[in-house]
Amino acid sequence: MDSAALLEKLKTRTGLNEGHVQTLVKLERSMGPMASEVALAFYDYLGRDPEMHEILWAVPGRVERLYQSFARWYKELFSGQYDAAYAQRRAQIGLIHAAVGVKPSYIMPAMGIVQELSLEHMRNSLRGSEVYESVEAFEKIIAIESALIQEGYAAAMEEGFRMGLKGSREETLVAGAKGLLERAY
Repeated sequence: MDSAALLEKLKTRTGLNEGHVQTLVKLERSMGPMASEVALAFYDYLGRDPEMHEILWAVPGRVERLYQSFARWYKELFSGQYDAAYAQRRAQIGLIHAAVGVKPSYIMPAMGIVQELSLEHMRNSLRGSEVYESVEAFEKIIAIESALIQEGYAAAMEEGFRMGLKGSREETLVAGAKGLLERAY
């Protein structure tokens, strides 16, 4: 999986341009401080699902580490640094989620919480054309984020099939993700 090449395609497909990047960088001042609040809402939402609750709380301290990781991820949305290293980190998020049994059907709806809270904050804190420009840039980077994370899931599934696994989709996904992560480190 060449996540850097995919990122460039996604920038073209979404129309993310330098103006959007500069808007995202400017947003960091108002959006960055929301990272902890958004993280709490994200994991609260996920924790309401019994399967996700089990995954999240299966390992002592996991949720606390996830809050911190999520806050870093959220702040990076506004970094302006959307390069090969960024793309690789995002694809790796999908792999890590897959390796612990978190399916895309959990994460993608939870991304709606991220969008909802972020867009509400923009509507309340920005004025005039600033709102439109900010929402447009944010929606583009979230679309790119989601696609890169899903690419990690797809790579994990492909790897699981290459390994010749005959188990369930979930077992194939988990094993493929673990295989890719082991080779990467």
